[in-house]
Amino acid sequence: MVTQVRHPIWLPAVKPAGASTFATLYALESFARASITSVIPIQAYELLQSKQTVSLLYTLVALIGLSATLFMPMLIGRFSRRWIYTCGASLLAIGALLFMTHTLTGQMLGMLARVMGASALSITLNLYIMDNIRKTEIMQAESLRMAWSMIAWTGGPTLGVYLYTRYGIVVAQSLVVVFAAAQLAAFWYFRLGDNELIRPGKTRPANPLKNIGHFVSQPRLRLAWVIAFGRSCFWTTFFVYGPLLMVVTGQGEMAGGLLVSAGNVLLFAAIFWGKAGRRFGARNIMTLAFFAMTAALFAAGFTGEKWPLATGGCLLLGALFTVALDALGSTAFMRAVRTYERPQMTAVYRTYLDLSELLPPLVYSVVLSFFGLGAVFCTLGILTITCGLLTWRYLPKSM
Repeated sequence: MVTQVRHPIWLPAVKPAGASTFATLYALESFARASITSVIPIQAYELLQSKQTVSLLYTLVALIGLSATLFMPMLIGRFSRRWIYTCGASLLAIGALLFMTHTLTGQMLGMLARVMGASALSITLNLYIMDNIRKTEIMQAESLRMAWSMIAWTGGPTLGVYLYTRYGIVVAQSLVVVFAAAQLAAFWYFRLGDNELIRPGKTRPANPLKNIGHFVSQPRLRLAWVIAFGRSCFWTTFFVYGPLLMVVTGQGEMAGGLLVSAGNVLLFAAIFWGKAGRRFGARNIMTLAFFAMTAALFAAGFTGEKWPLATGGCLLLGALFTVALDALGSTAFMRAVRTYERPQMTAVYRTYLDLSELLPPLVYSVVLSFFGLGAVFCTLGILTITCGLLTWRYLPKSM
């Protein structure tokens, strides 16, 4: 009959979106990004032959990326989430193709595509999670998502550098294209479309400038942002200047990739730090973590380029304590934010990630014009001890 409609047989078989859905998408995205995390600073240094210029390049890219993040809610409202997510995954692949040119223009445009793609994916995926996962299940879903991504961030950097040094830039970046394509295929298979329940949803972002002002007016939210900013600055420094240290001191590109992978292996310690936080209090553990990070960073600054392997060991020690902040740091925000304004404040809270990629390279570019790489780690140590003091002084003792 003419009124009969034949649907594809496979469509009803797809389960409703759940924790495993978002863990799968995030794992594929993590593989696409992690595989060239250590390759990008190495390739930038090969093109520019200047540590200071590499820092300036990262600063410029992060600044444009921050602007893209602030305007992302407008794009989502105009083009819908599914297309912004699709563009985000596509930008990861486009960035890889630009990196393959191995030119300064291609390097800059590739980094921009990568940053903008990551921003689009992060915001849209968080909106989907808030609309599809119950509040009581968000913690469990986030734990699963992080657990699945650990594999990518542990093996990805070393694999990317191995392919880059053994087979060249084209093979290394082709891996990004493959995972981005798989991510995009999985996304459309799960059919996370803008149906009537999601399109007008409660998570629709408001005016970002008003949200920023409201966020800043709340002391506990400001403190939560500082804690997140401090730990994110460490990871930014570790991912960029760790491999750069290995290359500059003649240890080789592979040593840089191994250093980053070793740091990511420590993410499995998050389970231990979570238990420690419940037993001794999140405030005490986070303060200890900041102070221990500071000691490790000053030690890394002392060894510097003279003893690069010792410096790498100090950075790994600092990474171990930074994982404690990864495991417990978001607690400060989750307990401080009001339920009815959680989506808006979460959007502002996420700016710590963009600014941690913008401000450190800018400061380091000035430091490197007078001192060596060791001074970079000492500069970061000044920030982490400040964060530790603020955490100890203002974070409620009940945490």
